[in-house]
Amino acid sequence: MTKRLPDEIADAFSFQAKACRDLASPFTAALCETLAAGLDESSAFGRRICAWGPRAKADALALRACGALHFLARSGKARALAAVYPPHALDEARLAREVACAIEAHDDFLAGFLDRPPQTNETGRSSVILGGALIVAAATGLPLETFEIGASAGLNLHFDRYGYDLGVGAFGDPSARLRLSCDWRGAAPSLDAPLQIVARAGCDVDPLDPGDAAHRARLLAYVWPDQNARLTRMETALALAALHRERVERADAGDWLAARLAAPPHPNVTRFVYHSVVWQYLPLETKRRATAALEAAGAAASRETPLARLQMEADGDTRSAALTLTLWPDGESFALGRADFHGRWIEWSGAVPHPAA
Repeated sequence: MTKRLPDEIADAFSFQAKACRDLASPFTAALCETLAAGLDESSAFGRRICAWGPRAKADALALRACGALHFLARSGKARALAAVYPPHALDEARLAREVACAIEAHDDFLAGFLDRPPQTNETGRSSVILGGALIVAAATGLPLETFEIGASAGLNLHFDRYGYDLGVGAFGDPSARLRLSCDWRGAAPSLDAPLQIVARAGCDVDPLDPGDAAHRARLLAYVWPDQNARLTRMETALALAALHRERVERADAGDWLAARLAAPPHPNVTRFVYHSVVWQYLPLETKRRATAALEAAGAAASRETPLARLQMEADGDTRSAALTLTLWPDGESFALGRADFHGRWIEWSGAVPHPAA
């Protein structure tokens, strides 16, 4: 008898299916359930998934598997599989048959695709980053030097270069090629805060180049196929990022932050560290080094050289992420509220630092 998925692996796929439904992707939810029900050790793809172990959920194994199949469907090499993907109507029985055929025909490719973690690099999260940056700019009265960890292809390095249509107003260049829409609720930060970015940098353990066609294809494969607006937004963001000189550095986040923050800060510039839906994927030792680097730099911060850290991270709620801002030299943390994982809405609280005098 062929061995089916172990319970801990099946649970990871079920958890992801629920998250996808909560985030308006019924197709990806159905695909997760199809894989959980149909995978076994008869294929290399199935054997790798069956043997993944207790980190299946933390490693986003279900999204790796879904990304592999989406990449294949988009590649033109599996037309029957593509025919059961959006915009075609969902037929779960037909989906299960075509997924099984695709695994049989492209087993080695699909198994190999699991090697690398998913990189959503969702530009909708730039609305959150913008909000945090505006709060910090207002609180310190200084320009920002930005540092993003887990930056993937660097699309959110450019958050200030996008245009925004927000429930509380607009921000940015009205003629920007990429405009992000977000429903801001609650006590939003002032859109008139003087936001100036004097330098920007990012790191990732496996960075992608927005100018590389293969890298673009991989990143697009991680966007859920029934969310066409996100796919279109990603394509535009990739094209824009390719025009800029900034590229994400290949580095461990802990090592990179330690090196960057150990350098003498520029006077009258705020160092702004941010990350979105990446902390859960980092090894414990990387988290320890990153936290230690931030705490050491925070202890040395002053009114002339402030340090800020913005976090948009999962906390167990599959419907939204928690938003937290820490600002040094005081070292005080503020619970800013919650946000949809893809930036469709933000619920801001009133807990923000007082503006600079």
